Amino acid sequence: MHIVQPGTEIDVLKENNKIAHENYRLLKQNGIKSIDFMGSIGAGKTAMIIKLAEKLRAKGVRVCAIAGDVTGDDDYSRFERSGLESVNCNTGHECHLDANLIKKTLANIKLEDYDVIFIENVGNLVCPADFPLGTDLRVVVVSVTEGDDMVRKHHDIFIHSDIAVLNKVDIASAVDVDPEVIAKDYNKLTGGVKNIYKCSVKKDEGLDEIIAALKL
Repeated sequence: MHIVQPGTEIDVLKENNKIAHENYRLLKQNGIKSIDFMGSIGAGKTAMIIKLAEKLRAKGVRVCAIAGDVTGDDDYSRFERSGLESVNCNTGHECHLDANLIKKTLANIKLEDYDVIFIENVGNLVCPADFPLGTDLRVVVVSVTEGDDMVRKHHDIFIHSDIAVLNKVDIASAVDVDPEVIAKDYNKLTGGVKNIYKCSVKKDEGLDEIIAALKL
């Protein structure tokens, strides 16, 4: 991806990766574990972050969340109502967060106050894949309500993620989706070395396994 200006060519992805490395170093210098949650609208990212944060805070882990959205503060407000300290980050019109937006957001956070920062990316299964933010891990969250072809349709975001989560498995039969189809597609895509984590945030199932996978 390039933006061409008179006499100048800016490689957007290269610049993003440079700033992402800066973000990573900053977070590591402050002893922070950071995780980028990607996924489409309605996959359950917000609810998952709230539940994971509750479990971590119960163990004395200091958690902060960055709520990424195009406009509005709905997810930010949900974080705050749950007791999770958070910061809102609107992209204005972009379909993804980028490293520079996160750099600016981190400048407004007292990093020494936290052990873990969760970043909820904009709801999208395409654009976020190309823009690492400088986090330790990238997680992609999908739900059974999106159908059983998510992995087949969106290779990039699964390939560029460290961990994949299939949410809302408790209602799979109601939406006529077989979670094992999605699991097999993911296992095949990753050459048989990775398995998707199945969970139900609503029923608090599978979240402890996700925390273990995130090494939190």
